[in-house]
Amino acid sequence: MQKIIPHLWFDREAREAAEFYTSRFKDSKIKSIKTIHDTPSGSADIVGIELRGEEFMLLSGGPYFRFTPAISFLVACTTRGEVDDLWAKLSPGGSAMMELGSYPFSERYGWIQDRYGLSWQVMFMGDREVTRRIIPTLMFTGEQCGKAEEAIGFYASVFRNAKTDHVLRYARGEDPDREGTVKHAGFTIEGLEYAAMDSARVHGFTFNEAISFMVSCRTQEEIDYYWQKLSAVPSAEQCGWLKDRYGVSWQIVPTIMNDMLNDKDPKRIARVTEAFLAMKKFDIAALEAAFAGR
Repeated sequence: MQKIIPHLWFDREAREAAEFYTSRFKDSKIKSIKTIHDTPSGSADIVGIELRGEEFMLLSGGPYFRFTPAISFLVACTTRGEVDDLWAKLSPGGSAMMELGSYPFSERYGWIQDRYGLSWQVMFMGDREVTRRIIPTLMFTGEQCGKAEEAIGFYASVFRNAKTDHVLRYARGEDPDREGTVKHAGFTIEGLEYAAMDSARVHGFTFNEAISFMVSCRTQEEIDYYWQKLSAVPSAEQCGWLKDRYGVSWQIVPTIMNDMLNDKDPKRIARVTEAFLAMKKFDIAALEAAFAGR
């Protein structure tokens, strides 16, 4: 199982969006669909998909959060034609943030918000090695601008198998960005690639709960560790969710809960759902007790 999985919050469109994305990306599929009931949003669909080998989780959680470009997904393409093909497939109903064209950093590139508001950067990689086809990219704006490098170091201190792959900095005169801050950086945690950048322009958006990163944990000790390291906003703690010091949302989730919610007994699922909705940090022992009816 992928250790860290991007989690996408939709209003009621998780199933529809899953079909949309898996039909647009080659070598993609819907892996699981389940519905939990009696949540604050009513019945909620949870859909697991795989896009080009990368796992995503989609939730129909109600009209509470909207995607922002503060987190986008860079699609690394090996040909210019692949860029054009994906752009054409993702464009209907969406809007361009950076038009498809030639840029100093890529001969063929475009940045688009799709029909659901989710942001994609579609990029021809040229001679650069492609090891991960879809790379989550964090843009540090507003009060967080200038903290991208610090955040990369922080995540490297929390997760295993972490390293910084490259850092490209703003030069003098690239106003409004401050000289030396991160124009683009690539880093790896848990063997998975990510990217980050600072942007001092006035964007009017920052990180929110619409996109979070779900960390799968096998033990309570692991849950406790990530919760203690990452949680920085007590008011944001709910149902395994937390916010770190930069405003990025995470979910610290026991792997066993997936089996519980896929059980064939609706009474067991209902008990587990009721139990976890009342929790902040997940308690594996309490979830197991609810599943067993104790």
